[in-house]
Amino acid sequence: MNRVTGVIDQLADIGRYARMTARLMIGVPDYDAYLRHMRSQHPERRPMSYEEFFRERQDARYKNRGARGCC
Repeated sequence: MNRVTGVIDQLADIGRYARMTARLMIGVPDYDAYLRHMRSQHPERRPMSYEEFFRERQDARYKNRGARGCC
């Protein structure tokens, strides 16, 4: 691997982590991380589609929010 390729790879990693951080800050978890986890830890289970994953995460975050009180 030459120096330019190494720098490009590092920039790609920084971009990936920046996107992941931004998504987590606004409450959108990383679907790619979920897929990696499912493949490595639960290969026998079918992973959720992106739409199923997004809805499940939204429900987990916002459902029954009033039952817990303020914030």
